[in-house]
Amino acid sequence: MRFASHLTKLRQDKGLSIRQLAATTGLEYSQIQRIEKGKVNFAFTTLIALAQGLEVDLYELLAEYKIPRS
Repeated sequence: MRFASHLTKLRQDKGLSIRQLAATTGLEYSQIQRIEKGKVNFAFTTLIALAQGLEVDLYELLAEYKIPRS
C-alpha cells in the first residue's frame, strides 16, 4: 500500500476531514491534500505532526508503507 493511501485510510478511520487533520497538525490543508495524492515529498517533522494529529505512533503511520523497488 502506498503511504498516501494509508494516510487517507487512517484519517478516514478517525473520522477526520483533511481540514480537521490540518488544524490538529498545524499543517496546511493543501499540503495534506498533496501528500494524500502522492504529489509531494515531505520532511520527517511532517510525519511526526501527522502521527500526532492522528493520535497514532510513527510505526502505525508507516506500517503499511512498502518501499518501492526499481
